[in-house]
Amino acid sequence: MSLEQLIKKCKKKNPQAQEQLYRLFSSKLFSVCLKYSNDYSSAEDTLQDAFITIFDKINQYKNQGSFEGWIKRITINTALQKYRKQKVFDIINEEQIEEPEVEVNEEEISLDYLLKIIQQLPDRYRLVFNLYVLDGYSHKEVAGMLDISIGTSKSNLARARNILKEKLEHNQEPYVQSIEGQR
Repeated sequence: MSLEQLIKKCKKKNPQAQEQLYRLFSSKLFSVCLKYSNDYSSAEDTLQDAFITIFDKINQYKNQGSFEGWIKRITINTALQKYRKQKVFDIINEEQIEEPEVEVNEEEISLDYLLKIIQQLPDRYRLVFNLYVLDGYSHKEVAGMLDISIGTSKSNLARARNILKEKLEHNQEPYVQSIEGQR
């Protein structure tokens, strides 16, 4: 069955089609949820909430553009809704902010380790970092999505990068040694 046929059946609220769509996209969307969550359990909750929204709004999808992009956007917005209700952002004055360069030896740092330290960032920094760096949104778009100023977006990104740089510099040696010890 093609994706287009699957979507048509989901629009008719067919449970088998919904299950098939879930199976088709859940792992990709779960990785998106992990980026925006503090932990695995929270990511699972976000994924469930995202699919509820996807199935509720699937009639709004008009077969224009990428369906995967459309459901990814819903998933990101679902994750961000949790944080919009909380006051996780500091109000700051816009100023020139230096963004640190972070150099990582990719052969020595695993993707799992990077994800783990990104998940440890405070919410306000993690959200901006993920939206700007990992998902490619501009500071203007990030500011609009999170209802913050562009300066706050830039500041939070710089702080996230500083924290990540510190963690990578301080934790890289023990992590590399632990990998070498497993060989």
